[in-house]
Amino acid sequence: MSSSKNDVHILIFPFPAQGHILPLLDFTHQLLLHGFKITILVTPKNVPILDPLLSSHPSLGVLDFPFPGHPSLPAGVENIKDVGNSGNAPFIGGLSKLRGPILEWFKAQSNPPVAIGYDFFLGWTLDLAQEVGVPGIVFYSSGALLVSIFVDIWKNFEAYRDLGFVEFNGLPKSPRLVREHLPSVFQKYKEGDPDWEIVRNGLIANGRSFGSIFNTFEALESEYLGFLKEMGHERVYSIGPVNLVGGPGRIGKPNVDDDANESVFTWLDKCPNESVLYVAFGSQKLLTKAQLEALTIGLEKSGVKFILVVKQLTAQQEEQGFGSLPLGFEERVLGRGLVIKGWAPQVEILGHRAVGGFLSHCGWNSALEAIVAGVLILGWPMEADQFVNVWLLVDNMKASVRVCEGPNTVPDPIELGRRINEAMCDSLIKERAKKMRDEAIEAVRIGGSSKRDLDSIVKELAQLKS
Repeated sequence: MSSSKNDVHILIFPFPAQGHILPLLDFTHQLLLHGFKITILVTPKNVPILDPLLSSHPSLGVLDFPFPGHPSLPAGVENIKDVGNSGNAPFIGGLSKLRGPILEWFKAQSNPPVAIGYDFFLGWTLDLAQEVGVPGIVFYSSGALLVSIFVDIWKNFEAYRDLGFVEFNGLPKSPRLVREHLPSVFQKYKEGDPDWEIVRNGLIANGRSFGSIFNTFEALESEYLGFLKEMGHERVYSIGPVNLVGGPGRIGKPNVDDDANESVFTWLDKCPNESVLYVAFGSQKLLTKAQLEALTIGLEKSGVKFILVVKQLTAQQEEQGFGSLPLGFEERVLGRGLVIKGWAPQVEILGHRAVGGFLSHCGWNSALEAIVAGVLILGWPMEADQFVNVWLLVDNMKASVRVCEGPNTVPDPIELGRRINEAMCDSLIKERAKKMRDEAIEAVRIGGSSKRDLDSIVKELAQLKS
């Protein structure tokens, strides 16, 4: 697969959050397969995330700068998973202090990068790229609808600022969202705050980049990819789902009990096709005690077979009111339900023939993993881009269902159980989910839209010379 070395050097700058960094590493893997010389910029504690990539590509250059830190972040924290979504603005502000060291590094290179590929949260990098005279290429680990909404929000910020309900009439299909469901960066934005101004200016700057690369595919978001092209950006590429294109393997399973994992698949092997609901809420979100209690009762009442992933709580998290499994729950659901405590092999579970549904927070990566597996998504969006993703999948594509919404909502357990049961028995909506899977697979095949766009990016980049 690998073409001959083209010696075109590219700097890749990911944002240190699981949902951002993993798809960008999958894209980086594709560039390495095409013979590009890649240097990836991370802070020291994030270097282990690169291990699978380094194993496949020992030539990968690693540039690790100490994280400059931020007054509102605990000392020693270098990844969003340690602080949650509220840490985004301080992280973006902290990382912006690396501008000087990156410029110095550039000047010292005999073969400096001819382009910088950067995460969309790091839009300030575009000015840096222009200063050193190379193209800046933005990588979106999110969908094109989210970015279309960003564009519209910042353009009409004053008009939207005090609305309780926003209808995006300038966008295809006029998405409608209540204020609490708008992207977190808009809700939390504080005018005049230095960190938030870096966030806002960076997101606006992304529209001036040399190119925009999306982890999405035409059949899912053609209207919104088209909208972004109409906004004056010629080079809008969709190359997803990148986890389907194939990556170097992913990290994130410390001290995993392989025997326990094996027992999960042994259990699944005994279940009928599409009978199992997989329940997980991503790497950051913890449920409160009341939420977890309602969820477990709902799963019991649903009559559906399920796998529930729960995080191991620290003493401090328990004190803060986050939930552990109710006593006796595992015994009551023995045979029908399985609990995984800690990390779970999500992609492999979703891909098992016995799994027919995924109750999820609907982060973009989880949504794409479900689409690739062809399983029905039961959405419980809570923050960030999740409400936007659910609007796309439920209201626009009619290929998923909404079972609850809100970060603090405690669902009625009887109603939740009923919705779960109904969704898992809905053959029509399951067929739509399978159709999306087929479209995703088609997109990354030779001749497919994502494969064509990936080839176009490779060609564009190969023409850049130092």
